[in-house]
Amino acid sequence: MELVVKSVAAASLKTATLVLPVGEGRKLGASAKAVDDAAKGALSAVLKRGDIAGKVGQTLLLQGIAGLKAERVLLVGTGKDESLGDRSWRKIANAILGALKGLNGADAVLALDDVAVAGRDAHYGKIRLLAETLLDGEYVFDRFKSQKAEPRALKKVTLLADKAGLADTERAVKHAVAITSGMHFTRDLGNLPPNLCHPTFLAEEAKNLGKAFKGLKVEVLDEKKIKDLGMGAFYAVGQGSDQPPRLIVMNYQGAKKSDKPFVLVGKGITFDTGGISLKPGAGMDEMKFDMCGAASVFGTLRAVLELQLPINLVCLLACAENMPSGGATRPGDIVTTMSGQTVEILNTDAEGRLVLCDTLTYAERFKPQAVIDIATLTGACIVALGSHTSGLMGNSEALVEQLLDAGKRADDRAWQLPLFDEYQEQLDSPFADIANIGGPKAGTITAGCFLSRFAKAYDWAHLDIAGTAWISGGKDKGATGRPVPLLTQYLLDRANA
Repeated sequence: MELVVKSVAAASLKTATLVLPVGEGRKLGASAKAVDDAAKGALSAVLKRGDIAGKVGQTLLLQGIAGLKAERVLLVGTGKDESLGDRSWRKIANAILGALKGLNGADAVLALDDVAVAGRDAHYGKIRLLAETLLDGEYVFDRFKSQKAEPRALKKVTLLADKAGLADTERAVKHAVAITSGMHFTRDLGNLPPNLCHPTFLAEEAKNLGKAFKGLKVEVLDEKKIKDLGMGAFYAVGQGSDQPPRLIVMNYQGAKKSDKPFVLVGKGITFDTGGISLKPGAGMDEMKFDMCGAASVFGTLRAVLELQLPINLVCLLACAENMPSGGATRPGDIVTTMSGQTVEILNTDAEGRLVLCDTLTYAERFKPQAVIDIATLTGACIVALGSHTSGLMGNSEALVEQLLDAGKRADDRAWQLPLFDEYQEQLDSPFADIANIGGPKAGTITAGCFLSRFAKAYDWAHLDIAGTAWISGGKDKGATGRPVPLLTQYLLDRANA
C-alpha cells in the first residue's frame, strides 16, 4: 500500500472512497461539513436518519452521492468531542482498513485531519500512528501456504492535511513507512520455521542487509571464535545442537567516526527446547519465537537504514539453538564467562541470559553511549505484565526514562521494574560467582539482576519482551514486530530526526 500526503479540499478529489469522520451525536467536523456543503446536505440527511451514531469505530458506506467526485463515502465514528486515546485511534484506523479491504476500490482518501488525539505530537504523532496501523494491518505471512492470499484491490491511500501541518504529516508518513518495514522484517523472521531460521540463516540475512544498504558493515563470529574469545556461557548454550552458534555484529555509521555508538543486543535463540531442563511439549512450537529479540534488532536496524539516521549504531545478535543431546550443558555445570565471572547453570532453560551476558561484555569494546538488550527472557514477565507491556530495567535512570518516553510516544509501551540489591542475593551460588537462576520469586527481576553484573562499564537497559513479541495460539498466532516502534523512536529522538 502506498501512502500519499496532499493538502487539498476533500470534495475536489476523485477517488474510489472518501473517508470522513463523524463524532458521537452525529456531528461533522470542518472537513466533513465542507464535503456536506458540496453534496448539498446529503451527509446531514443520512445522519438525521440515524444510520450511524458516531461511536468509535462505527462505519457506514454511502454510494453515488451527487456533487462529489468520490465514488463512495465511508463515514467512520470518532466518538465524543474530547480527544481520543491511542487505543481508540487505532480502533478507528483498523475499522477504516477493514471496511476498505471489503471494497473493490484501488484508492482511498482519508480526511481525518481535524480529529483530535490526546498525547499526540500535533499532526506528526497522530498521522504516524494512523499510518503505522494501516500499513501493519496489511501484513500477511503466507510463504508456506499453497493457497496464497488474494491480492488486495486497495493500492494507495491519500492522507489529507492542512498547509500548516503538511511538513509534519509528510515526516510522519516517512517514519511510519520505515518503522512498519522494520516491523514486517521482524515479523517475517519470527514467523519462519526453526528448521529454516537457525543461527547460520540469520548470519546470511545480516550479510544480505549489508549488501543492500550503504554504511553497514557485517561481521559473523563462528563457534570457534566465540570459544576463543572466552565466551564460555554463550558457547555452552549451543553445544547441544547440530546447528552451530553465531555472534552477528552489524555496524552502521551514519555520524562522525568519533561519535560513540548506541548498541542494541538481541537474544537470538532460534529454537528453545529448554535443553536438558526440557520444556513441556504443549506449545513448544512457539519457542521458534525465542529469537524475536534478535529479530526486533534486525527490524530496528532496517528502519534506521531506510531513514539513514545520523547516528552510529552497533547491533549484536547472540544466536544459538538450545537442544538436548549427549553434548548438551547439564544442570550443575559451571562455565566461565568472557568477563571472567563463573556461572553455575542450575537450569539449562535459563539460556538467554547466558548468551546475552557474554555479548554484553563484548559490547564494551565499542565504547558505547548506551547499550540496550532485547530478549524474550522470562515467562515471569508475562505473569507480571501480560501481553500489552514490555518489562524494562536498567542501571541508568536517564536511559530508562528515555525508553519509557519513547514507548509512550510510539504506543509501544514498557514498564520499569526494580533492580534492588536485595534481589541480587537470590543469585548467590555456593560453587560459582553466580547462579543462572534466582528461584521462583521475581524471575524477571533476577534475570535482569544477572545481566546487570555484565553491564557495569556503560549505561545499560534491558527489555523483556516475552509477553509482547508474539501472539500465542489460535488463528492470530505470530510475531508482532514489537518493540521496533519503541526502539526506533528512541533512536529518532537521539538523532533529532
